[in-house]
Amino acid sequence: MLVTVDTGGTKTLVAGFGRDGRIGKTIKFPTPHKQEEYVAFLRRTLQEMYGRERVEAVVVALPGIIDNGVAVWCNNLGWKNFDAQKALTGALGNVPVFIENDANLAGLAETHVLRPMPVSSIYVTVSTGIGTGVITNGKIDPGLRKSEGGRMLVEYDGVVREWESFASGKAIYAAYGKFAKDITSKRTWHQIADRISRGFLAVIPLVQPDTIIIGGSIGTYFERYGDQLEAILREKLPPHIPCPTLRQAKHPEMAVVYGCYYYAVDIVTRK
Repeated sequence: MLVTVDTGGTKTLVAGFGRDGRIGKTIKFPTPHKQEEYVAFLRRTLQEMYGRERVEAVVVALPGIIDNGVAVWCNNLGWKNFDAQKALTGALGNVPVFIENDANLAGLAETHVLRPMPVSSIYVTVSTGIGTGVITNGKIDPGLRKSEGGRMLVEYDGVVREWESFASGKAIYAAYGKFAKDITSKRTWHQIADRISRGFLAVIPLVQPDTIIIGGSIGTYFERYGDQLEAILREKLPPHIPCPTLRQAKHPEMAVVYGCYYYAVDIVTRK
């Protein structure tokens, strides 16, 4: 069995998988915002759910920059230099624990379901903030695994600023006074497409992905702005830079735990 944990800013989802990819028991709970409470609750949950199972690996997803099992920075939770791997190792005896960025893992899952699988893809979650994961040849790109696309400095409304400061779900609510689900105006969605395009116009010439997958709360409403977003990119990208295929995430709520599963399978098969 492979155990996966999706740690979000508000909720944490724990799920077990068989080697064949079939999902088993799951549990969801509010994410404790104090590190010690999170560790204690998660260790107890893992022991209660899987203490008697034959587990090969535990993969934990965290939002933010991960360096060798340490959450250097988790903005949504206010955690810095949190050695999550050390804190959680031993929760299931000698079962190894691996820590990875949530957007990287979601990108892994969403890329693996595409046929044919693209050589290069970027997963972008547009929610409270903006997170990015770059997948190359079906694996998290090692040179870009710490990338924080939402923090790219791009121009909007005459000011150079962080992409997520004006294009995230939080920024969209601040600008229009509505959640994405309540926005019906085509004009507003065209403006949102323009906001989102600014980051893509910066990253596409650098990475030149085959596919961009959009998830998160704003990704849920892709059909409301996707065509306009593509039109902006085709108009403004240099003629020798191809516009990637834009796709909506297929499983935005479960993408991270499935990414944990693919990550775990790769680890255990390399043993």
